[in-house]
Amino acid sequence: MPENIRLAAVLARNEQELLNDWLREQAASGTRTVRVLGETIVRDQSRRLLVAMREAFASGHTSIDDAAWREVREVLSEVSREGAASGLTPSETATFVFSLKRPLFAALRKATGNDANALADETWAATTLVDQLGLYTTEVFQKAREEIIQRQQSEMLELSTPVVKLWQGVLALPLIGTLDSRRTQIVMESLLERIVETGAEVAIIDITGVPTVDTLVAQHLIKAVTAARLMGTECIISGIRPQIAQTIVHLGVDLQGVTTKATLADAFQLALTRGGRSLPAATPSHG
Repeated sequence: MPENIRLAAVLARNEQELLNDWLREQAASGTRTVRVLGETIVRDQSRRLLVAMREAFASGHTSIDDAAWREVREVLSEVSREGAASGLTPSETATFVFSLKRPLFAALRKATGNDANALADETWAATTLVDQLGLYTTEVFQKAREEIIQRQQSEMLELSTPVVKLWQGVLALPLIGTLDSRRTQIVMESLLERIVETGAEVAIIDITGVPTVDTLVAQHLIKAVTAARLMGTECIISGIRPQIAQTIVHLGVDLQGVTTKATLADAFQLALTRGGRSLPAATPSHG
């Protein structure tokens, strides 16, 4: 009997016993999988994987890339993505698959009886298959974790570039930290969205919190200013400290007629003046 057909028969005859033994093996592995994901979810995923493996084996196809193994791949992808989202490690997630080896080998030993050659063939086929599934699980886990990290980075970048309304027609974009190409894109998108929402006439880009300004940073700032101008909004760059001013001069960077101010307060006052507005006079206090 071909190994895949025998494995399908073993899975069919011993499905409940295999499931119970596998769950005990997972619990005894010392990983956090059951505790983190929950016993109900782990049991359901384990049961679904056994059923999907049985059907895949019965198809006669042994490559996990074959269409017959689609359901197996989907279950493993679900396990991997949930593990990555829940903070499990790659080894903890892969253990979900590898812990099936011992129960499966025990079932094969029982099915082959005293036929040593058959047992060796079946064990090798099962080992190869489970190893492939384990590697597939790890690959999906790594991709899922990379996606999570990229999404978190994007969310942090968006949070780190808030565009606030200082006054009617005046926006401010305080920048803190390094300004690279990716962040510049987010800065421009956030600024332009707020310009459309508010119809602002002036936008202040404050770089007080930017540690250094080099040629690349200056080019990024010019891009943001140019994009805002195309939307009909004038930009003022504030936070030009003496060190930054010297660096810009030393680098020979041409800010192309961009208005600059030393402080955000100065930039805000200029924005109000250009808009024909002014801060209300302070009311004298009477002691």
